[in-house]
Amino acid sequence: MSTKLSKINKDSFYMNLALMHAQKNLGNTGENPSVGCVIANNKHLVSVGSTSFNGRPHAEFNAINFSKENLKNTSLYVTLEPCSHYGLTRPCTKFIIKKKIKKVFFSCLDPDKRSFNKSSNLFKKNSIIIKKNILSKQIKKFYKDYYIFKKNDLPFVTLKIALSKDFYTKNKKKKWITNNYSRSRVHILRSNHNCLLTSSETIIKDDPDLSCRIKGLEERSPSIVILDKNLKIPVSSQLLNSIKKRNVTIFFNNANKNKLKILKKLKVRLIKFPLNDNGNFNLKSVLQKIRLLGFSRLFIESGINLSSNFLHHKLINNLVVFMSNRNIGNKGSKNFKKKINIYLKNIKPLQENVNLFGDKFLTYGIK
Repeated sequence: MSTKLSKINKDSFYMNLALMHAQKNLGNTGENPSVGCVIANNKHLVSVGSTSFNGRPHAEFNAINFSKENLKNTSLYVTLEPCSHYGLTRPCTKFIIKKKIKKVFFSCLDPDKRSFNKSSNLFKKNSIIIKKNILSKQIKKFYKDYYIFKKNDLPFVTLKIALSKDFYTKNKKKKWITNNYSRSRVHILRSNHNCLLTSSETIIKDDPDLSCRIKGLEERSPSIVILDKNLKIPVSSQLLNSIKKRNVTIFFNNANKNKLKILKKLKVRLIKFPLNDNGNFNLKSVLQKIRLLGFSRLFIESGINLSSNFLHHKLINNLVVFMSNRNIGNKGSKNFKKKINIYLKNIKPLQENVNLFGDKFLTYGIK
């Protein structure tokens, strides 16, 4: 594997290539961040690697292991500081040192306390040249979810809302509000999260599949969490019938023994969870439990009531809005215009505005 590099800034070029490899596994590396790694030698690309599915092996190990060349005196570019602690695998720093790699370039420090800012001293002691902060602004933005996950006791949360041009969330006559391109983009978003949260109300009304139905992404459908305090979910629903391929967890508070027995037989993970004084789940507590289950990136697809509650309690990190270019007038129900305008006043400026052949794909970073 050898590709000549044209006369541009090679460090930025290789780090951008490493970022591209990190991006492809976003949301599919468990609690570990998705990292990209590139190894180069004498202006030639030697090897590339990314964090494996569910988080191991790490990107550096894969790039080194995939190489067919002697790596002595090569340069290694990695999006995040290499780990320097023993966990389920040996530290990447030791592997890099053993291979006599000459230079290590990384963009951002690892916020994990076990590794934070420790690799530099290890490399210097072994006469390895280091350089930090290449494409740091771009790559720090990519790792926003990982920083939040490490800093807080909550997962990184993305909420999706679909609206007509006149702000309705439902069409009484048709199943879909947005076009095929918007719906395809939703499948990609699902593939970038390792957990999807919805409500039993949504399942009862719509019986959604909530999988990734784009060729090549089918295996990246997220695990499902359902909020269902009285365990009303129909056992005939699509989600429960696809449980052999996906993990399904239900948070409930009250249920009859026969329904519990059926769901346990279907291998559903059942979590009995307390209700607050208003007779509902405490959403922050639910998120804390989801994080303890090992989910770092959560995607919410639900009805407007649950979505509004997450926004109201400021539990969202990213808001993505798919807006149709069509009004639906008296065919519409559940208008969201007043509420979304209230929420958007307290949200950071629009980060992304993409035209999806008429529909708009809008992304807002909240915190």
